[in-house]
Amino acid sequence: MTDSGASTPRFTSQTASAEELLKSQTVGLVHLNDFRKRRADVLEQKEKQARDGSGTGTPDVEDSDGAITRQPAKKKKKKAAKGLLSFGEDEDDNTSGISTPAARSSRTSAEASPEPSSINRKLTPNPNSTLPPPRAITKAALAADAQERDRLRKEFLEIQEAVKETEIAIPFVFYDGANIPGGTVKVKKGDHIWLFLERCRKVGAELGVTGSASGGGATLKSMEDSKKQWARVGVDDLMCVKGEVIVPQHYEFYYFIANKIPDPTREAGLLFEYSGTAPKNRDGEDAPLLRVPGKEELEGQNDDPTLTKVVDRRWYEKNKHIYPASVWKEFKVGKEFEDLAKGRRDAQGNAFFFG
Repeated sequence: MTDSGASTPRFTSQTASAEELLKSQTVGLVHLNDFRKRRADVLEQKEKQARDGSGTGTPDVEDSDGAITRQPAKKKKKKAAKGLLSFGEDEDDNTSGISTPAARSSRTSAEASPEPSSINRKLTPNPNSTLPPPRAITKAALAADAQERDRLRKEFLEIQEAVKETEIAIPFVFYDGANIPGGTVKVKKGDHIWLFLERCRKVGAELGVTGSASGGGATLKSMEDSKKQWARVGVDDLMCVKGEVIVPQHYEFYYFIANKIPDPTREAGLLFEYSGTAPKNRDGEDAPLLRVPGKEELEGQNDDPTLTKVVDRRWYEKNKHIYPASVWKEFKVGKEFEDLAKGRRDAQGNAFFFG
């Protein structure tokens, strides 16, 4: 028993703490693995003492009679060990916070896992990227885009109109089982097929075309009759046959030119071999209105006239089962004509049709 006037603390610890034991057993610099092993041994020793009831660090209480009694140890809540690995001085600071094997296993798993900072890295733009920076969409930018689109549309329409206004020459023949010379007519690339047939009808009336039955020795009377006959023929009674394709009257020449419609009878050939651009003057600028009519060579004027036939529809209805009318096919937009254009060819490369 102590003297009543002494300054000895009322509550005293009977055993050394784990940290003091570890410091007493560790002198100087030691390897990290040795340090961990010694710390684990000290913690295990302290746990064994706690189970045996000795050295738990529970303070003794002195009652009024001077007897010393041991108070039951209070369980402390264990803090969850942080999953971070530290070395050096941090290792000493965190030593007292681990007191069970479960905490040691948690610390071991945390050591094997990578640091969160290495996983959750901040994504930043690649400075070496070649993509242009995004442009802010403002009302001014939208208005500028709309204005540019409108300018390009007008420019395209001007070029398209210049192409359509370009004149071409089409040599042709009248056909009723034999080729009858018809001459050459001029049309524009934007004209319809029916306009071409109308001009051919007038040429037939002027020439007094009588057909192959006269054998080329037509009399004056027969020529007059032929002119009257052609004068009575309507444009709906005529057909334009290009190669072996019947071209409908409601199409423009420009449609076949702009879409580059292939000719089934000629490999890699087009149905109408005309350019899709407007003619240029000597300075290289588009100026179709500056051309002097009759002073320039028109596209197509040197083509083979037998490639373009003008046929009376009534004759075709009577003879469409006879060659060559039997192989003529009407042009239709779609896969059917495309397959026809690709069709099979004989050994000489000539295309043929199947009904």
